[in-house]
Amino acid sequence: MFSHVMLGSNDVEKSKKFYDAILGALGYEQGVITPNGACMYSTPTGSLGLLNPINGEKATHGNGMTIGFSATSSEAVDAWHKAGVENGGTTCENPPGLRDLGAMKIYLAYLRDPDGNKLCAGYFM
Repeated sequence: MFSHVMLGSNDVEKSKKFYDAILGALGYEQGVITPNGACMYSTPTGSLGLLNPINGEKATHGNGMTIGFSATSSEAVDAWHKAGVENGGTTCENPPGLRDLGAMKIYLAYLRDPDGNKLCAGYFM
């Protein structure tokens, strides 16, 4: 459904360090800095971009917005969360763990990136 997600960043290099760590924990390659100073992460199914806002204003996080990343195991979710906290992210929501939604069980962890964007990694059991 989605081709890409672009996130504003006030410090692309700092954000790259954070996203390299959390996406690396999920098995993705490091981001690539483009000639215009954006950092891009690309897969066969979509891309994630980090960039200074084009309008020149300060980047801010979206209130009520969460970007979710798929993980292949609860251990991968924990590694994602640990990598994020160790690289400038802050934990938010409940601690990483199982969420029993009755018919569905999901192992989730939440972080805020260095610019305050809310992220989640989830393993659907």
